Amino acid sequence: MGGWEDKSQWVGGWRMSRKIGGWILREKMTEDGWKGRKIDKWKEGKEGGWKEGRLHRGWVGSRVKPWVTAWFWPWNPAGSFLVPYITMLFVEGMPLLYLELAVGQRMRQGSIGAWRAISPYLGGVGVASVVVSFFLTMYYNVVNAWAFWYLFHSFQDPLPWSVCPLNGNQTGYDEECEKASSTQYFWYRKTLNISPSIQESGAVQWELALCLLLAWLLVYLCILRGVESTGKVVYFTVLLPYCVLIIYLVRGLTLHGATNGLAYMFTPKMEQLANPKAWINAATQIFFSLGLGFGSLIAFASYNEPSSNCQKHAIIVSIINSATSIFASVVTFSIYGFKATFNYENCLNKVILLLTNSFDLEDGFLTASNLEHVKAYLVSAYPSKYSEVFPQIKNCSLESELETAVQGTGLAFIVYTEAIKNMEVSQLWSVLYFFMLLMLGIGSMLGNTAAILTPLTDSKVISSYLPKEAISGLVCLVNCAIGMVFTMEAGNYWFDIFNDYAATLSLLLIVLVETVAVCYLYGLRRFESDLKAMTGQALSWYWKAMWGGVSPLLIISLFVFYLSDYIITGTLRYQAWDASQGQLVTKDYPPYAVVIIGLLVASSTMCVPLVALGTFVMRRLKQGDTASTA
Repeated sequence: MGGWEDKSQWVGGWRMSRKIGGWILREKMTEDGWKGRKIDKWKEGKEGGWKEGRLHRGWVGSRVKPWVTAWFWPWNPAGSFLVPYITMLFVEGMPLLYLELAVGQRMRQGSIGAWRAISPYLGGVGVASVVVSFFLTMYYNVVNAWAFWYLFHSFQDPLPWSVCPLNGNQTGYDEECEKASSTQYFWYRKTLNISPSIQESGAVQWELALCLLLAWLLVYLCILRGVESTGKVVYFTVLLPYCVLIIYLVRGLTLHGATNGLAYMFTPKMEQLANPKAWINAATQIFFSLGLGFGSLIAFASYNEPSSNCQKHAIIVSIINSATSIFASVVTFSIYGFKATFNYENCLNKVILLLTNSFDLEDGFLTASNLEHVKAYLVSAYPSKYSEVFPQIKNCSLESELETAVQGTGLAFIVYTEAIKNMEVSQLWSVLYFFMLLMLGIGSMLGNTAAILTPLTDSKVISSYLPKEAISGLVCLVNCAIGMVFTMEAGNYWFDIFNDYAATLSLLLIVLVETVAVCYLYGLRRFESDLKAMTGQALSWYWKAMWGGVSPLLIISLFVFYLSDYIITGTLRYQAWDASQGQLVTKDYPPYAVVIIGLLVASSTMCVPLVALGTFVMRRLKQGDTASTA
């Protein structure tokens, strides 16, 4: 950023505000304050300048990557998820993405100023977006810290999560690891050193704390010079993961059992389409992958030229996002198919070895193809002996292995590492995977921090005292300090709370208010006229139908589904790690955790009515003072 210019320089009612690369940005004063921005002219920057379209698309790219796909998709009902996902893309994702880009481009301000420009009572919508983005940045960078941790350990041979460590007496393997698995043990014990419950906070894990400091330092260096430098970093963090995904696709499709995973992905289960959760999950995926409701898209679009074709941008970005999601899912399920097939065949081999030794069968006689037939014969011929061996015989099923798909940290740091450890040259694949995960996470963090920084730097009060670099540093420092909570022994439980409750309901409310505000407060016809004046294109019936009816009704339905699901569920619960059993167990959240969950949801959603109420009161007081003076 070039810094603030002389505020006395006025040209045609507009003042010079600041420089971004080679662009001169101006703001106009009206009776309601600083109301808008415009890009006045082009000047050659230090590196030839950044054209607006490249800058804008680079910023939008920070919100559209396979990161969320790798985080959520496999948990959903496989092929049955494609139908609601594509439906949600066209009735929710694409229209709402266009709406936010158009609002930012039309109002020329960040999320708070843009909605205040539509109505003074809507400033709380922008504040709510900033609060949600702040919550997101608080815990999101912890994922990058975990990625750093695994990346550093990926250079060891063998990989530290490929085998169980010895116990204290050096007489066997660690008991917890034997009951779980080597990948689970490395994640829960070596990485998180997780406590048995959320009540036992434990100490900060200094290794993870250092990784978190490194992650925030990297984010700060990327945003230090503002939009120009960050746009360049985003291009790198967007394109590099595609290269790694292509490499992984080639490798994944050549793995034994990859076709089993792909068949599971594309085979629909029609009964799942009647399940509201499948549609809720699809909507959640669209919201997070496109970055709807966070305010970052409005902030990015506010730097766009008024004549820019944001409709084309919305269509292209939505299609690229969905194509990337399906592409990344093909990679994910091919590797997941390999992992499931490997576990299934390993289970069969253990059963074959057990029966061969127990009944003195000839080596090679018992195979996977005749296993069931031989088992039936042994049951009838040797019933008493078979009943003694039966408790040790595992029920091997490829279908059950495929259906044990998980999401989030379980997928990224357990399932993938389980597959990677069984690949040839596993160190190479591990380094590629976690470097890709790190680039995706850093790219997403740039968008999240921008959603916070833009309203702060737009504020005359803050920017008049602190330069952009100081504001960026303070935001990173505060988030890093709070983020240390997630590096404690109970930190993963708090991470799950923020991940599950800090944004979902809030985003639904924010986007619903945005849609209603544009269509029914500002006026759909008026907004259509503004867009036609800016871009020269009239709105088609599709956009008007989605904005005016379909999208709001769908969001309301999703909101009702969420609330009813919470009510039906009753007590809020979480998954805790039980070291004695080597598995996750379900526990009830303590009362203070439930209170914090409520505060997380309320702190953002209540911004909308509270700011509206505050504005109403202030206006009434101002009118009263004016009347008394008269």
